[in-house]
Amino acid sequence: MGLTGEGAQLHIGVFGGAFDPPHLGHTALAQSAINQLGLQRLVVVPTGHAWHKARPLTDAKHRLHMAELAFSLVPGMDVDPRETLRDGPSYTVDTLRELQAENPGAQLYLLIGEDQAQRLRTWHHWEHLPALAIICVAARADPSGAYGRFDGLANDIPGLTVLHMPPVAVSATDIRQRVASGKSIAPLVFEPVARYIDQHLLYRSD
Repeated sequence: MGLTGEGAQLHIGVFGGAFDPPHLGHTALAQSAINQLGLQRLVVVPTGHAWHKARPLTDAKHRLHMAELAFSLVPGMDVDPRETLRDGPSYTVDTLRELQAENPGAQLYLLIGEDQAQRLRTWHHWEHLPALAIICVAARADPSGAYGRFDGLANDIPGLTVLHMPPVAVSATDIRQRVASGKSIAPLVFEPVARYIDQHLLYRSD
């Protein structure tokens, strides 16, 4: 998937995750990144084989469809299936290398959440990531209004950028638990995603 253009350097965001399911927190992060970083493109990359997760993920075809529904209104968005098509574990470093090769001259921005940032040093060849993309952590201010929780990480990753996020109290784990217990998820996901989950009987406990 080549993203080409003339003139100014292309700024491409890369947003990976299980998206099991995608929710309003994910789309809020995407929109914040576009606004704060001036992204022309956003590549959403659902995880393939999640080597770091104890639980099995929902089938990739469902997560890809839900990502397309959730991010459909985000400008310049592409859902990229490459990690779901790989054999074996999916590594972010491989995805960034491929995107860099496909988009020579573009600046890549890797978008990650606070939880991912705290585990970044456990990622496969994480030390190669800063050479491939600017690492951008979506963070919410502490009660004092500061964003200092990533100072230690910034010492290891030059150019680390903090994305200022609005408060969005939602998690995929909570959504799955709500569906399993028969509770509404309407406030937490876009309506097309909720409808898809219902139609395909995802996350049911029976």
